[in-house]
Amino acid sequence: MSEAFSPAPEGYQPGKTKFVVVIGTVMSGLGKGIFASSLAKLMQDKGLSVAPIKMEGYLNIDSGTLNPYRHGEVFVLDDGTETDMDLGTYERILGQDLLRRNFITAGQVYTEILERERRGGFLGRDVQMIPHVTGHVKMRLRELAMTGNKGRPADVVFVEVGGTAGDYENGFYIEALRELAFEEGPGSACFVALTYILEPSILGEQKSKAAQLGIKRLMEAGVQPHLVACRAKNPVTNKVMEKMSMFSNVPMKRVFSMHDRDSIYTIPDAMRSAGLDREILSILSLHDRVDTGQEDRSRAAWAAFSSRLAAPRKHRVTIGIMGKYAALRDAYASIDKALEHCAISLGTEINLKWMDTSDISTVSQAETLLAGADAVIVPGGFGTRGVEGKLRCVEHARTKRIPFLGICLGFQMAVIEYARNVGNWSDANSTEFSANSSHAVISELPDQKSLEGIMGGTMRLGAQDVLIEGGTLASFLWNGKSAIRERFRHRYEVDPKFIADITRAGMIFSGKHPLHPIMQVLELPLSAHPYFIAAQFHPELTSRPLTPQPLFMGLVAAAIAQQEPDFAQSEAGRRWVRQANSGKATAVSA
Repeated sequence: MSEAFSPAPEGYQPGKTKFVVVIGTVMSGLGKGIFASSLAKLMQDKGLSVAPIKMEGYLNIDSGTLNPYRHGEVFVLDDGTETDMDLGTYERILGQDLLRRNFITAGQVYTEILERERRGGFLGRDVQMIPHVTGHVKMRLRELAMTGNKGRPADVVFVEVGGTAGDYENGFYIEALRELAFEEGPGSACFVALTYILEPSILGEQKSKAAQLGIKRLMEAGVQPHLVACRAKNPVTNKVMEKMSMFSNVPMKRVFSMHDRDSIYTIPDAMRSAGLDREILSILSLHDRVDTGQEDRSRAAWAAFSSRLAAPRKHRVTIGIMGKYAALRDAYASIDKALEHCAISLGTEINLKWMDTSDISTVSQAETLLAGADAVIVPGGFGTRGVEGKLRCVEHARTKRIPFLGICLGFQMAVIEYARNVGNWSDANSTEFSANSSHAVISELPDQKSLEGIMGGTMRLGAQDVLIEGGTLASFLWNGKSAIRERFRHRYEVDPKFIADITRAGMIFSGKHPLHPIMQVLELPLSAHPYFIAAQFHPELTSRPLTPQPLFMGLVAAAIAQQEPDFAQSEAGRRWVRQANSGKATAVSA
């Protein structure tokens, strides 16, 4: 085994795939994922195949067991991989479904290396950080380069390193990337330093010293940045950018002001205006791979979307989100983005009221909390805290005919509330909260019961097919499709032995598993409620800026119609608001 140890998949050609690496300095949480995904979109618009990867330094195998207060929401990929919220940013900006190969943690790296060592896979060598750990990282990147997106090899792999330069846990990633750039050859890698420009209010001016020292730390690791992105509250001044240019050895035309903007969706156009796309093409010698026709079409589609960002909002609605992590918006980042997509599409200003249900015990308290809400969302979650409060909110939304969307746990809450107050089973519950209930209408999935005690392995994860019953609200929302594919993250379901009784009580299960009696979408008929629907899956994970998710679009449209009865006759209303016809939902073409 060579001391250099630089493994590559069979057939790999060094230098064919290019690498753009985004590394943060000064502090984390500055938007490396937004910057990297926006850069990737510029390359994707030009007809290049792009493949992003997020590298995390923590020892967890994935993000599945992380508390939302520690790391934001858990974003579930199509294949069931539980990742952090940055992967959601990549999917939304790129309109691309990512997989396990697009996410790596230190825990994965060390586990795979140690398991290989126990099998004798290193042939008696002493296993070291260099070359074996760094070699493993390079192998993962080269594998991604070859598989790319949907089997098409990547023209450019975009690498985001979590945390900041100087973090102990990220040291082996940065070293591996330095080695990769050297081994792939000149013009094969572009390093981007994303830093932060301080602007203390007491001084009244921008200060770049912390940013300079952060980039110096990166250069001490052997990495010379090609681009510098300066995060700041306000546009970065020329004086500051000149300083950053001088101290980083980066030309001024490659120093970018990434200041706060009204919407992250304006960043790709801002980058293009600053010429960053041309700089990337030049650094990586990619000009000859550009498809100008594809770029024109992609820019036109995005321009049509982004032009609506600043357009006047014709409607205003308030939506209450009844969560248990309401103090941290990042815990429900995908829901926030899904509603944002709908707001832009429907020309609506949405006021989100994030409400903690932990202290709600009565319907009157729920009514007080929800006063002024035009629609209600009960999102997913785990554990007993706040559950009874969510039930009271579901009851209020159902009885007062407020448009309602339940997600995952919200779906289960809708079943329990209905069983208690309409089915007259006062002790209806879930075995997650009450193991002794005689009407445990929600219970553990049969396939999961044998996996008790394995914290990360007891859930149904990833994309699954859902059969949709015709003539229902769900069928209307999905344009009459008989089957859809959505992403799940749950371990409890409607107990099959109660399904018939719940259905007789008036609830409609309009979405089901193709083979097993697993209920996946529920709704109430028009005669009982204008918009009451819930999904066992997480619809927010598949919403995209250009293609908002149907359940959210229906909710926002129903909320508008509650305020503006004429909206149902408008072009948007005819598309998204149900029309009563013998108690069924009938699609009316826009």
